[in-house]
Amino acid sequence: MFQGFTGWHALIILVVILLLFGAPKLPALARSLGQSMKILKSEVRSDQSGDDAADGTAKSTEEQPKAGSTDSGKNA
Repeated sequence: MFQGFTGWHALIILVVILLLFGAPKLPALARSLGQSMKILKSEVRSDQSGDDAADGTAKSTEEQPKAGSTDSGKNA
């Protein structure tokens, strides 16, 4: 897809972006993009740690009712 992509192509794309957005708007655009990436990274990290914690609690809650139901139902 990008086999013919050279430095000149990147320069032309940069000039087009400068013309479309204007030089004063680019720092604000970059700052906004950076903040979005920070939010995305923090959400991914919290989801991964939340999944690990949820898996551990789900297993312990699943095992407790099984053990309680077999002890109280059959031995009584």
